[in-house]
Formats: sequence, C-alpha cells, structure tokens
Amino acid sequence: MSAEVPDLRRLRQFIAIAESGSVTAAATGLHVSQQALSSSMQQLERDLNATLFRREGRRLTLTRAGELLLAEGRTLLAAARTVAERVESAAGDAAEVFVVGHTPALSGSEAYTLLEPAIDAFPDASFTFRQLYPDQLGDAVLDGTVHLGLRRGVVPTNELATAVLGYDRVRLALPREHRLAHQPAVDIRELAGERIALWAPPGASYYSDFLMGACRRAGFEPDYVVSRVQGAATVAAPLTTGAVTFVTTAPGPAMDGRVVVTELEPPLLVGAQAMWQRHTASAVRDVLLAK
Repeated sequence: MSAEVPDLRRLRQFIAIAESGSVTAAATGLHVSQQALSSSMQQLERDLNATLFRREGRRLTLTRAGELLLAEGRTLLAAARTVAERVESAAGDAAEVFVVGHTPALSGSEAYTLLEPAIDAFPDASFTFRQLYPDQLGDAVLDGTVHLGLRRGVVPTNELATAVLGYDRVRLALPREHRLAHQPAVDIRELAGERIALWAPPGASYYSDFLMGACRRAGFEPDYVVSRVQGAATVAAPLTTGAVTFVTTAPGPAMDGRVVVTELEPPLLVGAQAMWQRHTASAVRDVLLAK
C-alpha cells in the first residue's frame, strides 16, 4: 500500500507535537482535545505507512521517519502558506511585491546589481530590499516574508533551495593613514599581526569563517574585532575600529577619502548565494537563475 499525501492540518499538528515533545502541550496550544489530536496522529501514521513517534517515559521522541517528516514538513507548510498568500493576492488584483533580503556583507547596491536582470525583465513588478542578519534571513525566507535571500559564501542547507548567482573578488579596506593603504595590492600574509574587523564573530557567520580560513591558509592566526556599528556599509568599518576590513567594494578611495580600498593578493573570490523556499515557483527567480 503506497503512502498518501499528508494532510496539511495533520502535518501542522504533527509539527506542534514534535516541537513540544508532548501531545498534552500541543493540544493546549492548538486548542483541541488530546484524544482528537492522538487520533489525528494515528491517521497520519496510517496515511504515511510510518511510525512517527516513540514514547520515552512521559516524553515523545521522533523516529527516523518522524525526523524526516519534521524537516520536510516545515518547508512544505511554509510553501503552502506562500502559495495561499499569492493566490489571495492575485484574486484581489493586488500588486505583488518581490521582497529581497540580504545580509550586511552584501551592500544594497550589490544586491540591486544581482537583481537587476529581473528588475529589467518585469517593469511592472515592485521590489523591496531588506537588510537582515544571517540568522534572521534564513527564518524570513523559510516563513515566506522574504522571497529571495542573498548572502556571502556558499552555505549548505537542507531547509532551503540555494544557488550561487556569482562570485566577487575580496579586497581590503584600510584607514587612509594605514601603512599598507597606498600599496596597489596587499599580500594577505602582510596582514599577520593586523587587527581585522568583522561584522559577526566566527562561528556565527559563514562569511566570517570563510575570511578567517583564508588567513589561516596564508599561515597566520587572525586577530579580529567585531564592528560596533552594525548595518552600515562594510567599507566604513575601518573608521570605527581602526582595523583593516575585507570588502567587495571597487578599489580606490571610499568614505570621502578617509578609507582606501586596495587589491588583495593572491586573488580571493567569495560567492553570492541565493536562497528561497523549496516547493515554490517564481518567474522572477527563474530570470536570475538563467543568467
């Protein structure tokens, strides 16, 4: 007997139980009786031909099949909500706004450049850009409030669909008075002993991990400081930290000449990764992926 497609209502109930670890707690949150919720889960298990829970004392834990359903079910529910909202919007003739989220490591102008092919291809569409920190960005894409997320680096994920839209050369931004500021290019090994400004500590940002890894491959342990001014352009970090900063900005003077951007040697490329909800379609996204 083949498995049935899971009912979305039962799937939502299953996720509530899995996250709380208790039928009692989930029933309270869902405003249904424990008996009704237990019966619903039994039917879901019959539909899927799978045991989803095992009882350990008073607590329920997930079987391997249950863990898979939890991971896939969250993305399926998120996609279903997005589809419902888009259908409702289309039925009401409301203009659809394509929301693009990007991390601070990608400037607003860089995000615009990546989206420009789609902006040109859909002259009647509206686009909104939002800057979000990496942990916020993933959640916003997953819940559908952001239609496309953009971040630096290539980060593996099972919850979201991803693609690399392009690669940018990493450069170095330095205070104008810095000893290396007027060299046409700086070898990364010359940064040994220099303080390096980051936007997030290593371990909290794949991009920070990527940059610190590049330093270690060059033969030195990087000394870093996290910028105290968040949300500003990355090229501004030398002004508030006095440190050098990895950027993807074009070489030359920046911040009214108070910062200098120079080439980094050997060349270091970092990807711009796009993220979106699995199980969804988007003509705007299709244009970007076809580049």
